[in-house]
Order: sequence, then C-alpha cells, then structure tokens
Amino acid sequence: MTEQTLKHAPASALERDTMRRVIWRILPFLVVSYLVSIIDRGNIGMAALQMNEDLGLSKAAFGFASSLYFVAYFLFEVPSNLAMQKVGARLWIPRIMISWGIVSMCMALVETSSSLYVLRFLLGAAEAGFFPGVVLYLTWWIPARYRARIIASFMVAIPLANFIGSPLSGLILTLDGWMGLRGWHLLFIIEGLPAVLLGIAAYFVLSNRPHEARWLNPEQKQWLVETLQAERQQQKNIGHISTWQLLKHKHIWLMALIYSGASAAGTTLSVWSPQLLKSFHLDNLTTGLLNAIPYGLASVLMIVWGRSSDRTGERRWHTALTLFMIAGGIFAAFVSLSLPATVIIMSLILVGAYSMKGPFWALAAGWMSSGSAAAGLAAIGAIANLIGGAVMVNAYGIINEKTGSHTLALLPLAALCLAGGIAVVMMGRNLSRRETQDDALSSHTS
Repeated sequence: MTEQTLKHAPASALERDTMRRVIWRILPFLVVSYLVSIIDRGNIGMAALQMNEDLGLSKAAFGFASSLYFVAYFLFEVPSNLAMQKVGARLWIPRIMISWGIVSMCMALVETSSSLYVLRFLLGAAEAGFFPGVVLYLTWWIPARYRARIIASFMVAIPLANFIGSPLSGLILTLDGWMGLRGWHLLFIIEGLPAVLLGIAAYFVLSNRPHEARWLNPEQKQWLVETLQAERQQQKNIGHISTWQLLKHKHIWLMALIYSGASAAGTTLSVWSPQLLKSFHLDNLTTGLLNAIPYGLASVLMIVWGRSSDRTGERRWHTALTLFMIAGGIFAAFVSLSLPATVIIMSLILVGAYSMKGPFWALAAGWMSSGSAAAGLAAIGAIANLIGGAVMVNAYGIINEKTGSHTLALLPLAALCLAGGIAVVMMGRNLSRRETQDDALSSHTS
C-alpha cells in the first residue's frame, strides 16, 4: 500500500479511537508548552518599549541582541535533536523547558547591552531543540494523513502566544515600580516561570514511543506501531544517510530557503511590530492590544489551511501561496502605512507566515526517511532560523535606522519569500515528475 493510499483510506473505528486518544493526550500539553516558548522568545519586543531606553540601546543594537537567540538556535538545534533521539523525549523535552525558563527569568537581571547579548544567546541555546524535537516527536506518534493539521494545531501556539502575550506584556509593563522593579523586569520574571513548571510536568505527561504508552490498550498500540512502521518503509526522497551527508544535501538547503521566508516574517514582526505600532504615538497597553489582532486572525486561519492541506493531500501549493501572500502584504505597504492599513498589512503577512507551517512541515517530514528525520528537520529549522531570525531581524534594524522607513526595512523579507515560493513550486514539480517515473518503472517491472 502506497503512502498516498494510506492518506486517503477510510478510517476504521480503531483508528479513530486511537488517534483521538493520542491527540488529546499529547497535543494540548505541547501547544501550551510551545505557547510559553514563543512568549519567552518574543517578549523582548514588548520589553523594548521600556528596556531600550534604560539600557541605552540603539535600534541596530537591539536588533543584534534579538538576533543572537537565532545564532545559538542555529548552533544547537541539530545536536539537541540528535540527543533527544538517543535519550528520549521524556527526559530531553523537560530539560529544554526548565533551562529556557530559568534563562528567561534571568533576563530581568541585565544591566548592560553586553549582559543582554549573553543572555539572549543562552536563551537560544537552551530552547533550540524544542520545536524540532516536537516535530520529530510527532513523527513518532502521528501518521502522515493527520500530520499537517496536527502540526498546524501545534504551531497555532505561535500566533496565539502573540495574541495573548502582547496585551499581557503591555499590562505587566503598567506595573512599573511594583516591588521596586521596572515593568520589563517583571515581564521577564512572570512570563519565564511557567516554562519551569511545565518542564517538570512534561516528565509525567509524555511517553517516548507508542509501545511505551500505558494509556493505550494493546490493540491501539499495535495499530499505531504497525501504521507508522508501514509509512517508514515507503521510499523517501531523502533516505537514511549520515548527518554530514544530510547537511550537504541540496534538498535540505532548498527546504531551509523555503521555510526561512515564513520564519523571517513571523520573527521580524514579533520583534519589531510593537515599535512599529508605537510610532503612531500609542500607549503601551493599546500597542499590545492592536498587536494582538493579526495574531488572532492567524491563529484561526492557519488551522483552516492545515485542514485544507490534509483534506486534499496537497502540500506544495498550500506552502507556496502563503509565501506569495507575505510578499504581497509587504508590497502593499508602499501604498499606505496609516495605522489601519498597518494592522491589515501585518495581518496579511502573519496569516501567510503561520498558515505555511503546517503544510510545509508535513511536506518536509514526508520527504525524509525515519533515519534522517531527526537531523534533517532540525537542520532545516536551524538554517531557516539563522536566515530568518539572525539575518533578517538585523537587516530590519539596520535599514530602519539608516532610512527611517519600516517599509524599506521589510523589502529583503519580500524578496526571500518570493524566492522561497518559487523554489517550493519548482522543487515539488521535479520530485513529482521523478515519483511518476518511479511508479511507472515499478508497474512495468511487476
């Protein structure tokens, strides 16, 4: 039975019961944990409304500090995923969560730009393996036919974190002076603590593999193990190769280019959009509330888009169209950059950035064998985050400081998304042609 047949075969009662139990057991906890991760990663954007003045940071210096997170992410993402594959998610994911929570709370202690640089780097190193680790973990538990909607549901934590985090951070900033602390000090402490608590809980909630799950009955375990095993035996475009060969594989770099546009869009706006909105002379709380609107829309539409991708079994155009939407939103900024237009443009960019993630990661996981998935998924994320997080966040700060224009600062992002959209269309077309030829040869041989 081919993978495509597996995707479209009708679900049995056993399958429905098994997947319902698996999804409700692991997905809500992972979504909440990732939500906290995104808040802790991006709350520097809201903290900057007070912190930059206290530390005397220029826009370029703030952009550099923000980007160091992604440099560390790039360096430690692949090693972290390889470590998780060896020791198991039940130990490794709690380690990640507790360490990033502690570092995030320590951000309240920074007094100079240098200490901010160090802690942002350490935060990236601590949290580097969480997202690729969860995507890898989901490939151990979720059959391919469910993967885009599950990954989209997991990744809804990103816009949801900003939808919740922006007004929450704005509210915390209004507590400035409480217990003798600045508002941004309280922000880092209050928003960092949940990661530590959830990290402790993760040890008791997560099971490493389906055969270890005490909360599945024997029939459910057998169905899930056999289904996942059958999928692993399907021919993949990237087979089981060494980590070094994988990192040199042209498809890994192409997929990283494709993903970097969406990654850059989400990261750049999470870091800079509070200051963009603040430029309309809004107070901190109003800034946080307006900043939440695009993320609220993205939270809903990315689920709809992921379900559409799973229902049709189509990944390539579901990925490409979202990248073109991001570029279109940026070009629309040249028409008008009033406050209402800014919120609409931010919405277009963020809906595209987050709707892309479910179809893309389902596409990427489907192109790799189980042996290459751990390093491959992490490598894609690491390279994309280096380009999207480190390079683009810095570029935005430098261009904005030199020109005073938020629109011009977004142009490199538009170019990156256009390149990624074209790349996924061309790459998917070439791979589809090859699969058709392989199927024809197989039919002729049989």
